[in-house]
Amino acid sequence: MTSSVEAEKKQRKIKQTAKGLRVFRKVHRVTGALLFFIFIAIALSGLLLGWKKNSNGLIIPDTQKGISTNQADWLPLHLLTEKAFQAFTDSIHTIKQPELDRVDVRPSKGIMKFRFENDLWEVQLDATTGKVLSVGKRYSDLLENLHDGSFVDDALGLPAGIFKLLYTSISGIALLLFSITGFWLWYGPKYVRKLKR
Repeated sequence: MTSSVEAEKKQRKIKQTAKGLRVFRKVHRVTGALLFFIFIAIALSGLLLGWKKNSNGLIIPDTQKGISTNQADWLPLHLLTEKAFQAFTDSIHTIKQPELDRVDVRPSKGIMKFRFENDLWEVQLDATTGKVLSVGKRYSDLLENLHDGSFVDDALGLPAGIFKLLYTSISGIALLLFSITGFWLWYGPKYVRKLKR
């Protein structure tokens, strides 16, 4: 009698586990189908971002080196900023007025990178002499905007990065869900086989 009750419990547990596996498989499949393009965008942009400093200047301009790392030798910021604007205007033929996004100071290299809003350009100057060391495009900024979804906020003028927040939340939750369902789809059949013994 006891063995038949135990056998019945075991069968019930096997059926519940098999039913759970079917649900997990469906969630895994549907989520994958719905978020396929998002995952491709995140994967490709993440891969390229990982390689940005090893791309020989294709994704991001190589960081140059100035003649002095002693900041006491450097020109004042306002003069370097003027030189960066002049270098931008001389090098980039655009009808848009240059808009400075930020200045990236590299004390260990003796340079400053002036990053412009206009089409992802940057100008690198020797902080001591003000000499233009590099003018190049930062495709990494475009990849970052694709990777985190902020390009949609920028394109549609959405406030407070609302799309980015939604995009990263959905992506993160989906990746977590994929990891859990994927693990169970791998381990679940082993568990059912163990129950059948």
